[in-house]
Amino acid sequence: MKTLTLKEYKYTFDSLYTSLCLFANKYVENLETSQDLVQDVFIKIWEEKIAFKNEQAIKSYLYIAVKNQSLDYLKSAYVRTTHSLDAEDISKWETDQFFHSEVVISDTIHILEKAITSLPEKCAQIIRLSMKGMSNPEIAEELQISINTIKLQKKIAYKRLRPLLKDYFFLFAIMAELKN
Repeated sequence: MKTLTLKEYKYTFDSLYTSLCLFANKYVENLETSQDLVQDVFIKIWEEKIAFKNEQAIKSYLYIAVKNQSLDYLKSAYVRTTHSLDAEDISKWETDQFFHSEVVISDTIHILEKAITSLPEKCAQIIRLSMKGMSNPEIAEELQISINTIKLQKKIAYKRLRPLLKDYFFLFAIMAELKN
């Protein structure tokens, strides 16, 4: 077991911060608060020089720590007095099933976003709008380009994404099942 070097710490932060914020946001439903909670977890790791066996142990620790930090926040006196939280909601959020499904969703979004980022800018923009549920005509109007351009850019994007995401088919299938 070893503590993280500054370079390893920065790499871990850069690669997992966004996913962890989205994950925390599933609990607290406030992006700014989610960011604060995730930053608190990273600060604790650095200040306490927590040691890890390997990269997978770091990731597991971070997700569990963010979950616990989020639940502690929700149970805090401040939240209880300013928000009406249902005890049933908190007990649902504490279940392993909720935790595991949210980790799968966060990981899947991270993998997908990383692949989309590798696309040319226009392709990536079109794919993101399409994933938000926009139709080709709506995307064409939004971006002020022709529908044929949209179709061509999507074709290019799918051709490039397929080999990048082929190893993650099972993960996407699980995520689709969790959403249903």
